[in-house]
Amino acid sequence: MTQTDDKLLWQPSPERVASSPLAEFASRYGPYAGQTSFDYGILHRWSIEQPESFWKSVWEFGGVIGEPGDTVFEPSADMRAARFFPDATLNFAENLLRRSDSGEAIIALGEDGRCRRVSWEELNNEAAAFSTWLDEVGLQAGDRVVAVLPNIAETVSVMLGTTALGGVFASASPDFGEQGLLDRFAQVEPKILVACDGYQYNGKTVGLCDRISAVVKQLPTVEQVVIVPYMDFGVPDGMLDWHELLETRRGRPLQFRSLPYDHPLYIMFTSGTTGKPKCIVHRAGGCLVQHLKEHRLMCGLRPNERVFYFTTCGWMMWNWLVSALASEATLMLYDGSPFYPDGNRMFDFVQDERAMFFGTSAKFIDAVKKAGLKPAETHPLPDLETLASTGSPLVPESFDFVYEHVKQDVALTSVSGGTDLLACFVGSNPQGAIYRGEIQAPALGMAIEVWSDSGEPVVEERGELVCTQPFPTVPLGFWNDP
Repeated sequence: MTQTDDKLLWQPSPERVASSPLAEFASRYGPYAGQTSFDYGILHRWSIEQPESFWKSVWEFGGVIGEPGDTVFEPSADMRAARFFPDATLNFAENLLRRSDSGEAIIALGEDGRCRRVSWEELNNEAAAFSTWLDEVGLQAGDRVVAVLPNIAETVSVMLGTTALGGVFASASPDFGEQGLLDRFAQVEPKILVACDGYQYNGKTVGLCDRISAVVKQLPTVEQVVIVPYMDFGVPDGMLDWHELLETRRGRPLQFRSLPYDHPLYIMFTSGTTGKPKCIVHRAGGCLVQHLKEHRLMCGLRPNERVFYFTTCGWMMWNWLVSALASEATLMLYDGSPFYPDGNRMFDFVQDERAMFFGTSAKFIDAVKKAGLKPAETHPLPDLETLASTGSPLVPESFDFVYEHVKQDVALTSVSGGTDLLACFVGSNPQGAIYRGEIQAPALGMAIEVWSDSGEPVVEERGELVCTQPFPTVPLGFWNDP
């Protein structure tokens, strides 16, 4: 698609570009090292033509805690066999818990108005207490811990406590039915299951304990069940109370197991539209460096800035969001309906908590538009710099709506990626302008082309989006794939 001036909706000021983390990165690494200006297109070309230099630079710029080893990239004709940092060792949770001070790590808002603020110190302590218990019950590296939890701070603690020991984490949203949970969890044979007692959506409170009990009876590998009392339904007999479990273990130091870069971190589930959901395994090191690149360089996150993505724990955007802790950003979590009690709920949260980055789905933006809402009239959103959309294409009319009725001075970035890569193929370019109905640019380190039906690269034609070179979050494979 050819860009024309009449489709130009927004462009960053020179000052905004110059002060971006991407500008700092470009001044230190690659073709623009030592210079004060850069061109994104040339920087992108370097990132795919010199993957060793680029990903080594991401490791250094992101301050990864770990040992990188001597080799950055081992190429292979088979994309699945190529390896990044084959000799590296690290711990994913350690890189997300770099801080232990009194600053805010998480702001978690529930639909009912409950707001929990968690400091870095509290997050470390909560993750440490849970990890201590996991160690006591014999969790080994590679064992699976699954969660049926809302988008609350406790879910983050469960993931961090699990991955600190090298456990593999998988999650599902509490609105999944019994069979939906079994279709996913039975395949991965979890040792520990953590769930909430209930949840709230659109003003309705739903109990979950009976469903969890039914699921656990059909998961013979589950040895322990922990219940987070979120809706005060109580903890069933034979299950453990989250708060009681933590209380007797507070004050224990968090121990991080140093593990290979390719150690399994997450099991992500496909939608299951063509059969049982597939269980995609993602590696710890790949998720860390890929997300550091996206958060720091593409989204422009800095320490203490607040990042909010409206998601559930059953969507990959939850995993993507939580990685922002590695950039020392503050996570904003929301659990519940985005339209309860009214359609301004998300904008209230963004405004009240001064979010710098707000991510959502294209469907949400369209729903706000169809509801006749005009947030700009009541929500100036002075701190919001970037509004991200994903999940489906953002239609041109939604671009118009955002700039007319949400905020004029904002980078509206439409991104595309997927569960299979737990990352983005294309998305934000902090140096670039926003054009109506268009995605800004291919992501750094991602060799993106559009191919015709005959498998030939095409330009300014409709085709299939293809990534032609390896990248750090190529999945390890399917769990227990024969």
